[in-house]
Amino acid sequence: MAYSSKLIEQAITEVAKLPGIGKKSALRIVLHLLKQEPIETNMLARGLEELRENIKYCTVCYNISDDDVCAICSSHKRDDTLICVVEDIRDVMAIENTEQYFGRYHVLGGIISPIDGIGPEELNIESLVSRIDGNNAIEEIIVALPSTMEGDTTAFYLTKKLQNSNVKITGIARGVPVGSELEYTDEVTLGRSILNRTQL
Repeated sequence: MAYSSKLIEQAITEVAKLPGIGKKSALRIVLHLLKQEPIETNMLARGLEELRENIKYCTVCYNISDDDVCAICSSHKRDDTLICVVEDIRDVMAIENTEQYFGRYHVLGGIISPIDGIGPEELNIESLVSRIDGNNAIEEIIVALPSTMEGDTTAFYLTKKLQNSNVKITGIARGVPVGSELEYTDEVTLGRSILNRTQL
């Protein structure tokens, strides 16, 4: 597609790099931004800039946070006996939206995938082990990983790694479809899966 402006072409190329955005959608977004008042476009640019410069990862669970310790880890209302282990931050958001879980989290930052060159050492697994060893209050670990070969491999690895810990290890019920990602599962199904978790 030919563009009348190099600046428009550059903006479209950058917007099209976002997940789920093609060239046509990128063109619509860029033209929409051009129609807005300059202050609105500047606010968007500043918001994205501040996001990149100031976002932090919780030093306890690795969730995204504005502070060194996220709001979930610093809350006194959460259940200290439960830790839900998830693949990434989107899964924390998905589970929180169910309003069925009130424990803590631990974000692995991925799952074991030899094809992609991701082994256990690339994930936040050792910090999870240290967290459990250093906290007698923890009674149960809920492994809430995707129902894929990589997710099951990671769950199996975690189970082996934690087998000598005095904690119960459970997995979410298989109401979540096999081969699906948690973030795309409807909230009712995901909530029931959390409530009806099974021991691994």
